[in-house]
Amino acid sequence: MLVCSIVADNPPDYELADRMALTEPAQVRAVGHPLRTEILQLLHERAATVTELAAAVERPKSTVAHHVDVLTRNGLLQVVRTRRVRAIEERFYGRTARMFYVAAEPPPGGEEMPRDFNDFEVAARESAQAFEQGRLWGFIRRARISEDQASQFWDRMAELVDEFDRMPRSGETMYGFAIGIYPTDHATLPTAD
Repeated sequence: MLVCSIVADNPPDYELADRMALTEPAQVRAVGHPLRTEILQLLHERAATVTELAAAVERPKSTVAHHVDVLTRNGLLQVVRTRRVRAIEERFYGRTARMFYVAAEPPPGGEEMPRDFNDFEVAARESAQAFEQGRLWGFIRRARISEDQASQFWDRMAELVDEFDRMPRSGETMYGFAIGIYPTDHATLPTAD
């Protein structure tokens, strides 16, 4: 797994891998919870303590600590540094990778991956208010292409996702970015003679 060095003006403020395959069903379930997804997103900016995360999401510290523990046990978060505050050692948590993706197939003999996690459901829910306010930018396009072309196109889109993830954090508004490519059952014209 490739580990990146992060410079000060690029988020986050700790070292992490570029990509990590989610190969266990428990990992997929872990990222499927909205609060855990929000915690992971916040940690794209910088490492944070449970206290800081609880304040950011306006939830009890005990609730956030539970969700941080679930993410840590499943290898999605790690302690990236500590500091001593009086008699207590405060832990700063960070992601283990910039991008998590679901592996195409579970490991041999492994449990089947959960089917209830869908980034587009999350994006639809998050973008509803922006749509109502006329602040949603988006396109849907369809093209009849080969699986190889779709795979090559996806690699280029993954570069855009990486660029978005590395942008310096600034401003007051958190923006979402959803992207995907998927097969459809839309009609196609017959091959021209």
